[in-house]
Parts: sequence; structure tokens; C-alpha cells
Amino acid sequence: MAADPRYPIGQYTPEPFSEQKKEDWIADIRHLPQLLENALLNLDEQQLHTPYREGGWTVQQLVHHVADSHINAYCRFKLGITETNPAIKPYDEKLWAELPDVQQLPVNISITLLHALHARWCYLLEQLTPTDWERTVFHPEQKNTVTLWELLGSYAWHGIHHTAHITRLREERHW
Repeated sequence: MAADPRYPIGQYTPEPFSEQKKEDWIADIRHLPQLLENALLNLDEQQLHTPYREGGWTVQQLVHHVADSHINAYCRFKLGITETNPAIKPYDEKLWAELPDVQQLPVNISITLLHALHARWCYLLEQLTPTDWERTVFHPEQKNTVTLWELLGSYAWHGIHHTAHITRLREERHW
């Protein structure tokens, strides 16, 4: 049976806190902009407008989605650090993926944004204490409380997950 193309690296599974895992996940976030940029090397307009799977987003939408998602992630971390269990603002990522900036702007705009955003985000993450990782945010749509530790793991996974969509598509199409 073929692997589910929606989850090329599998689904995210929370892990208990460890210093090594923290370092690994922060490194994943730190290196994501370059990994994503490398995954896009030499793709032309037609390739950028190719869905990574049937019914899925195009490569261009994936790249802009990662930027949109990680902007929200950065804000969620700042809220979680500065407030007590704040409710985070959900957004409709499918509708965001249809907006004109996602459809029309070149992917290098979001890659540039990700380089700067991830530099700030990683600096912030490296300053957190063990107690800070236990701080929480509340997701009103999912009706659950999530620790900053769990957010770190999910966003580290998220970037690699979408980069794998692109690299798998390239492998399948021999690009």
C-alpha cells in the first residue's frame, strides 16, 4: 500500500520534553527557510503551479502557506510567553491559499520573509526557560490547551512536512 501523499513524513506525534529534542526542533525551524529554498531550485512557473498531489495545493501555494502559518506561529509563541493561556486566533488556511498574494506573488517573497522570521523566532525560542515551555495557549476551534513545547514540535514538523511535499513531487516528476 502506498504512503499517504498528504503526509510524506507521517503525521506529527508529540514527544516528551528533552534538551536534545528541543535543540533538534529549533534547528529544524532555523534551517527550514534554506531547505525550502533548496527544494524550489530551478523550478519554472508551470512547475510552481503544479499541485503536489491530486486535489492538493500547488507548490506556490505550499510555500506561501508555510510563510502564513509560521507568521501565525511566531505570534502564538509571543502570546503564550506574555499572557496566561491566551486564546489563539484560528484562520482558514484554505481560504488564505486562494488570496491574490498567494496566487500572484513570486515564492521568493515568502522565502525572504521566512529567512527573517525564522531568525527572530529561533532567537526567541533559544531564550525560553524550561518553565516557559510549559506555558500554554488555547485553540478555540480544537477546544484544547497546547503547551509551547507541543507547538514547537508541531511547527518543526510542519515545515519539513511541506518541504517533503515539494521534494516528493520533484522525485515523482523527475524535475
